[in-house]
Amino acid sequence: MTGAQSAVRALSPSTSGADVTVVLADGTYRLSGTWAFGPADSGSAGHPVVWRAAPGARPVISGASQVTGWSRVGSSDVWSAPVPAGSATRQLYVNGQKAPVAQAGPASLGFSGSWSGSSTGYDISGDSKASAWFAGLSATQVAGVEFTYPGGNGSWTHSRCRVASYSDGTLAMAQPCWSNVTARAAFSQASGGLPSMPANTVPTLIENAQALLRPGQWFLDTSGNRLYYQPKAGQNVSGLDIELPRLESLLQGAGTLSAPLHDVTFNGLQFSYATWNAPSGPAGFADVQSNLRMTGATNQGMCHFSTPYGSCPWGAITQPLANVAFSAATNVTLTGNRFTGLGGAGLSVMYGSKSTLISGNEFTDIASTGLLLGCTHDPNPTDPTPDTDPDEPSVIKENCTPNPSEVSGDTIGTNEILTGTTVSDNVIHNVGTDYNSATGITLLFSRGTRIVHNNLYDLPYTGITDGVIQGHVDLAKHPQNSININEDNTISNNLIHDYMTTLHDGGAIYVEGHQAQYYDADERPAPYDRADPAKTLAHGLQVQGNVVYNGGHTNFTYYDDAGSEWINWQGNVAFSGGDKATGGCSATGHIWVRDNYFSTRHGAYECDAAIDTHASGNISIPATPGPGDLPSSLFTNAGVTSTHAALIESTGPRIRYVSPASSSNRMLIGGEGFTSRTQVYAGSTPLATSDIQLLSSGFIAATVPAGTSASQIRVAARVDNADPSISYSGFSRDANRGFGDYGDDIHYATADGSTATYSFSGDLIQVFGEQYTDQGNLGISIDGGTQQIVNTVPADGKRHTNVPVYTAGGLGSGNHTIVITKLSGEFATLDGFATS
Repeated sequence: MTGAQSAVRALSPSTSGADVTVVLADGTYRLSGTWAFGPADSGSAGHPVVWRAAPGARPVISGASQVTGWSRVGSSDVWSAPVPAGSATRQLYVNGQKAPVAQAGPASLGFSGSWSGSSTGYDISGDSKASAWFAGLSATQVAGVEFTYPGGNGSWTHSRCRVASYSDGTLAMAQPCWSNVTARAAFSQASGGLPSMPANTVPTLIENAQALLRPGQWFLDTSGNRLYYQPKAGQNVSGLDIELPRLESLLQGAGTLSAPLHDVTFNGLQFSYATWNAPSGPAGFADVQSNLRMTGATNQGMCHFSTPYGSCPWGAITQPLANVAFSAATNVTLTGNRFTGLGGAGLSVMYGSKSTLISGNEFTDIASTGLLLGCTHDPNPTDPTPDTDPDEPSVIKENCTPNPSEVSGDTIGTNEILTGTTVSDNVIHNVGTDYNSATGITLLFSRGTRIVHNNLYDLPYTGITDGVIQGHVDLAKHPQNSININEDNTISNNLIHDYMTTLHDGGAIYVEGHQAQYYDADERPAPYDRADPAKTLAHGLQVQGNVVYNGGHTNFTYYDDAGSEWINWQGNVAFSGGDKATGGCSATGHIWVRDNYFSTRHGAYECDAAIDTHASGNISIPATPGPGDLPSSLFTNAGVTSTHAALIESTGPRIRYVSPASSSNRMLIGGEGFTSRTQVYAGSTPLATSDIQLLSSGFIAATVPAGTSASQIRVAARVDNADPSISYSGFSRDANRGFGDYGDDIHYATADGSTATYSFSGDLIQVFGEQYTDQGNLGISIDGGTQQIVNTVPADGKRHTNVPVYTAGGLGSGNHTIVITKLSGEFATLDGFATS
């Protein structure tokens, strides 16, 4: 890729206006260092430099080394292999899946938990087994041990700290992590707390010691440059693809405010196997909220206006590293890419970036946040401030760019505001795998951001957060302590479900802080106390048309919390999650809740009630709504649009919600990956195409047989007989028969011994075909097993088309191959498959 990049630069596309496309063939591209893009890699307006996958290819941009040379450790079940000197990682991937580091719970190790805490760590002398275990480790091994504390700093957090040393029953914990977890500074005028964890809290897990190895786990000996892995039952380590991440940054696109990187497109690439090692250091992971953490003093993020000085946090908390990141970039497009197997956040955009399009991508298996927009250090870059203020320009350059020296000449002003970002048609799921307080999308300070038509699910915490932490000193009594530049942002028509699966005190969409600049009736900038409500709200946060369900530990589905103001919650849907649809604690106010469909109450402010709140036109719906309980257009318009059908098909189909049947035998089915090829079953009976109404990639309305229960509904992916993935020998295609065939076509054979072969992934398969008097027996074998004989002559002598003639379940997840052989009869027919 380095050669291609040099060739592109030689063409000077930013000044020549040339159309330049670089096509990457299939395969893994192992980076030796960060793939860096700067102004010299730019295209021109309307003529971006395009880096894309070849047709049908999925190039993997990898920051890992493949580990080989395994040998058994003595007679144990553990294997080891050499790794390059200096290797450091918090993740390991085995056959594409993240493997857990060596770990165990204290109870499973026989520890009694009789630990007492202090400002420096623990006294564990009262726990004889714990003392003996630590005494058996070397000083280096002790210093690698990490403790995890889910819920330690509030039920929405997941802190982690390393041990520093052990001596005679005393565990010293790494600093500043331990103080930042157990002794956080208090502050005045608070509207949201940053609680400390009691120092005697026993960790939930003990991680990263070779002595903890269990099947499927790994340990990296950084001093000996060896990797240890204990295979799972049935695994042969020599046959495994084991990837050890080396890099923390896979792709970095960075310019300056005066000379940005611009007009570049990345399409169809996969970014995988990068780590993020900062949490292994002395600062650890002292979680605050949404994966923002303290890394300095216990009063990090405090501001100058409070009394005493420095006692007020406003949001300058350290944010996670993104493995793919852009700063000072204009007209960058990322579409059709996959971000997976990453140890930090998936993607970040910040520092003056403009007109970024992030569309049609998948974010999954990510240790931290899926997508991070903005920087905690620049809530108000347009404000001229003294050198002591935390949003002073040098601090912005230091914390919001990858290389402060490169942007040293930048003049900070409105040009530094993140502007015009569009996040649309992405699928974001299974993030926060290591740091459970991660959100699907974190939006900090920006203007003109549009987060629309995305699917977010399988999230341990909040779906989308906006302004987190920044409002923690504002409320109705003192609304102007901490201002920012936010305005004209939109979060609309997203589908969010199965979120808040692990942590508590969050929601589907969570908001803090100011969401608009203030305008008078003539739409001119105005002081806070002269703001015109209608004109200002028009520039506020618009949250419209989102559909949310399965909220796990949600307490407010649409959560306007500390200091939040100028929000329009309109036309949204919420059911099956939490007992409050909207509300929060210590919101400032100026909040409208209009024309929504909620199964629970709204406007629930449980402390320091918001001012100037408005509710109108909201409609109550059942806790388990069906297709007739709200307009179908709400389901149709939520989530990824049909233009990204390929992305949707790769994620499903899977059911997450089924309503009870209505009096007209209608059911609402919610889930992922629904397409026009999705087959719905009531028990073992496939529903007719006419009984299946596809509302969107996430919803189906189905007419079912009377008496059908929700538990009987299942779905499968339908594969037509004309699909090129099916291999035929002796079969021909017949189309437009008009008999009701799926896709109005079938494949047929007349010669005995003709075969159809199909490879699939899943636990179940159904073979569809025709039953008629001119047919006979089929022989069906799966994975080379015994051939099953299937008779396709119907007992009633009538023609039956598009029917399942064979079903096999319980195959086990993974890849399988089915072979169908014509054995007898005048014809054998195949109308495709359904798999799940």
